[in-house]
Amino acid sequence: MFCLDERYSTTRCVTEEKPQIINRPEDKFETLLFLPPGEGRQGEGGLRTKGYFKKSYEGKPLITVITVVLNGEKYLEETIQSVLNQTYDNVEYIIIDGGSTDGTLDIIKKHEDQIDYWVSEKDKGIYDAMNKGVKVALGSWIGFLGSGDIYSSHGLLDYYELMCEINIKSELYDYLSSKVELIKDDKIIRIVGQKWSWEVFKKYMNVAHVGSLHSIKLFKKYGLFDISFKIAGDYEFLLRPKNTLRANFIDKITAIMDIEGISSREMKVFNETELAKVRHTGKNGFKIKIEKYIGIIKWKIRRKLLSY
Repeated sequence: MFCLDERYSTTRCVTEEKPQIINRPEDKFETLLFLPPGEGRQGEGGLRTKGYFKKSYEGKPLITVITVVLNGEKYLEETIQSVLNQTYDNVEYIIIDGGSTDGTLDIIKKHEDQIDYWVSEKDKGIYDAMNKGVKVALGSWIGFLGSGDIYSSHGLLDYYELMCEINIKSELYDYLSSKVELIKDDKIIRIVGQKWSWEVFKKYMNVAHVGSLHSIKLFKKYGLFDISFKIAGDYEFLLRPKNTLRANFIDKITAIMDIEGISSREMKVFNETELAKVRHTGKNGFKIKIEKYIGIIKWKIRRKLLSY
């Protein structure tokens, strides 16, 4: 292990030793070093293509951060900077671009020497792009940070400190979450994220997906995101383990999410959430519909009170 550039979280723990990838027969997907060429590929690059790799070390797990983006030149730079400026120093950064036609690729190439792997090609939606990122992730833990979302400067270090508290070696947990600050026009709208519990989670998503960390073993066991979902695929994925999900929580804000434009998609969230609950909770369909309409009413009241 050596340091390429001490200024960035992604260049402090690097090796030229090509990782040995072990894919077991029971794994739901195969981990890859590079994605096979997809439709309309516009480019591929990053540290990995130059012979620099990452891996977990004893007492210092590799955390992979995945950003998926399409025509995100307005916000992507800030998102990238928030990852590179993390105080935790064993970070792998992957960007999956959906074939942007604006200045997104120029921003990605600007950080060519700090991003581990990036690819630009067409995809079938946000969860298809996330799946591509998971397939090439080498980290023990995986976080998703959308274009426009940012980590707090100590976000990943806060997670690492939680791992130390719960004993990294024991690998007792599948999912770690925290609080997330929601903003619009630089104004704090609300803070979301609670400790996971099955009794609450099977009613609604009470954890903040942005900034949370998933064990790679969770994906290996339960598979990738269902790309038929367009906005609630993360909720559907975390419903699969049901009450066996081993989750932990830090009562800190690790990420900030810009909710500009999110209100136009909220109804789709409710519809997809209903579908996911029918599939995985075993609850009565009528009861699920009641929960859906209660959620819609609460959402409308919240929007009116908070003016967003």
